[in-house]
Amino acid sequence: MDKHLQFKGLWAVILGGSSGFGYAAAQKLAAHGMNIAVIYRENKSSEKALKQNLAQIAEATSTQILTYNINALDGESRASFIKDFATISGKGNVKLLLHSIARGNLKPLIVQDDGNDHSTLSVDDIKLTTYAMSTSLLDWTRELLDAGLLSADSRIIGLTSEGAHKYWDGYAAVSIAKSSLESLAKYMAVEFAPYGLKTNIIQAGVTETPSLKMIPGSDKLLKMGAKRNPLGRMTKPDDVAGVIYLLCTNDAFWINGALIHVDGGEHCR
Repeated sequence: MDKHLQFKGLWAVILGGSSGFGYAAAQKLAAHGMNIAVIYRENKSSEKALKQNLAQIAEATSTQILTYNINALDGESRASFIKDFATISGKGNVKLLLHSIARGNLKPLIVQDDGNDHSTLSVDDIKLTTYAMSTSLLDWTRELLDAGLLSADSRIIGLTSEGAHKYWDGYAAVSIAKSSLESLAKYMAVEFAPYGLKTNIIQAGVTETPSLKMIPGSDKLLKMGAKRNPLGRMTKPDDVAGVIYLLCTNDAFWINGALIHVDGGEHCR
């Protein structure tokens, strides 16, 4: 089969597809014939450029790329999307649900007496971050499944980071969320398996994305990542998009419940 047409007629739903890993995945999958529904939150000026870029990708790859500037964490918005999307995609054609939402609170657990003005992380901050970056995946999966939109061989992919296992400044809420996502994926891998779903998590290496730049001390993370990486460079969004593509192929049928390092061996050091 022509690899440019291998996903013809199938769809990916990408939560958080305006930049970074989500956008790179949209490019990669469209190049192989997959139609894409991109969900994001952007202001009008940023959205205009994004929609133009996605339209160019769609034209170049002869695919459909739908854009939805909605709050992926809001139940009513999710239901409205599913209702609209179902009329376009048809039943049983969603091959991939990619969870790439980067929304959370980056605060310390306690105020440091260093003369700077800090706000501390609250329980509500943790709840919001955990839902945004972890458990919202469960709601999206169940509702797409209930609507009959997922294929009989769908792939569910979430994104975690090394910060789930190591200390990063200001990263407590996101670390909690990413750890939760890893645990959630294991249970989803088992309990959604009878429906043909395979759920996996990708741990990317430190990557220069807009969301990384928001983390306190991100410059330090980038320098350390480059130094630690055995292959001598940083991870790029395209590296991760390539593995997302591979996980959607028929040859990846038996991968379920895995945490896959996509970092050039960075985690080994």
